[in-house]
Amino acid sequence: MAEIPADGLVAGDDGVTRCFWGASTDDYAAYHDTEWGYPVDDDRRLFEKICLEGFQSGLSWLTILRKRENFRAAFANFEPDAVAQFGDADVERLLGDAGIVRHRGKIEASINNAKRACELIDDEGSIAAYVWKFEPAAADRPDPLTWPALTEMAITPESKALANDLKQRGWRFVGPTTAYAFMQAMGLVNDHVDGCAIRERVATARRSFAVPT
Repeated sequence: MAEIPADGLVAGDDGVTRCFWGASTDDYAAYHDTEWGYPVDDDRRLFEKICLEGFQSGLSWLTILRKRENFRAAFANFEPDAVAQFGDADVERLLGDAGIVRHRGKIEASINNAKRACELIDDEGSIAAYVWKFEPAAADRPDPLTWPALTEMAITPESKALANDLKQRGWRFVGPTTAYAFMQAMGLVNDHVDGCAIRERVATARRSFAVPT
């Protein structure tokens, strides 16, 4: 990873000041500006993100982001009830799909997690209602300027709790670092750096967001 600027910010060629990572490529800029940190309550998107965070393990998010449409095509658009029906033939099909990350353990984990997601929906009403229980209190959110919120070692008590609970429910590839990256991306925390042009947009979206119950 390139050295992080002291203020965590980079001005893009378009004149927009972003979190340092959000200006590195056009793909990242679009993702940073329109997706990362905005609150999400759609179960399909939440399940997709958990799966893709698992596939990212050991890789860069940019690699997964650029393959995301291929993943959606391969995994039935990440509809949990559809992926839960995948069997051995689907595993072999996915292992032969050059458009995704062909890792048997991650593929099988996503199918397992789809089954666990269906159980979770039965138990909790929705994936959204469940994950938003782990939203940190505002005062407990780390300051992205003083805390390494964007590093591979980013872990919080809430991400540990989410990861531990998912593991107890039988989910795989959901460690606390993966859980925190999921929480950042899905808007449970706003880790856009102070001074980032998108930080207040995300804050506004969070203020108007009805937390699922």
